[in-house]
Amino acid sequence: MIKVNGRDFQWEEGLTVEKLLEKKRYVFPKIIVRINGELIKKEDWPETIINDGDDVKAIHVFAGG
Repeated sequence: MIKVNGRDFQWEEGLTVEKLLEKKRYVFPKIIVRINGELIKKEDWPETIINDGDDVKAIHVFAGG
């Protein structure tokens, strides 16, 4: 089990940041991802493995005014 934005989510072997975002249907153009507090660069999403027990934050960035 992992945490995604504070909620439990089923972990699976080989889960990457890219796969997780697809499963969660997070398709916003600007997303920041942190795993256990560490910022993950967008170009690293396809190779970055999420481990069982990790705490993932996927934050949609948008401009306001």
